[in-house]
Amino acid sequence: MIQNIFKGLGIALVTPFTSDGNVDFPALEKLLDYQMKNGADFFCILATTGETPTLTKEEKLQIKELVVSKVGKKFPILMGCGGFNTADVVKELQTGDFSGIDGILSVCPYYNKPSQEGLYQHFKTIAAATNLPVVLYNVPGRTGVNLKAETTVRLARDCKNIVAIKEASGSLEQIDEIIKNKPQYFDVISGDDALTFPMIACGAVGVISVIGNALPKEFSRMIRLEMNGEIESARKIHHRFTDLFNLLFVDGNPAGVKAMLNEMGMIENVLRLPLVPTRLTTMQRISECLKFRL
Repeated sequence: MIQNIFKGLGIALVTPFTSDGNVDFPALEKLLDYQMKNGADFFCILATTGETPTLTKEEKLQIKELVVSKVGKKFPILMGCGGFNTADVVKELQTGDFSGIDGILSVCPYYNKPSQEGLYQHFKTIAAATNLPVVLYNVPGRTGVNLKAETTVRLARDCKNIVAIKEASGSLEQIDEIIKNKPQYFDVISGDDALTFPMIACGAVGVISVIGNALPKEFSRMIRLEMNGEIESARKIHHRFTDLFNLLFVDGNPAGVKAMLNEMGMIENVLRLPLVPTRLTTMQRISECLKFRL
């Protein structure tokens, strides 16, 4: 069986934009340098936090090539590849450029709300179309459908290259059921920064993190402490993050983390429509939290 290499602190990489709305490649390079030097274990690119639906095909390729050239062979790279049309996802896997990519993250089909059998057949078909490791992505709040624990475990048992799931259902009960029943070689990765501490306590192997874009050093320290059994020290860090967790998502993702990165002087606070920056009140609260922390 293929082993999962996406463990520890994964960065759900943002896409910085210039004030005129173009991809800010120099800022992206600086972000990667900062994250590599401060505790990142792997990178997740061209997914939700990267505002991927608003990127052109050319921009996606340029971002992928930049990340591969910058971090490839040093850190594993997971790249988003999913959608609500199974045939289109298969075509992308068969014809796209995945050189330098170590695995794909594939989100549950959204909008058309398939049944559990439909989800099973969708992911089974995707897994058969690639030799790369596949990480499932369950995020019902965005897709409108929940990949249930029994379906996840079924896929893990039946598809040798489905190696993990990014779980963002928010249900610790569901997550615990997956961990209890999964094959030994299959892993659970947190898709929710605020639940990373309890999920690792349940047996998750890491997180694909939003807040890790801005504060990788302390967040990765929490993960390492907890995995080494230093629970109380890890819990203290977790509790220090509580206010920021809430602020990150109150106006949507990645608006919160882009506001945070802007406050830190790392990127412009620019998003592409239909997303917009955080409200001024949220920005002020983020600024206050960062002054207290940094």
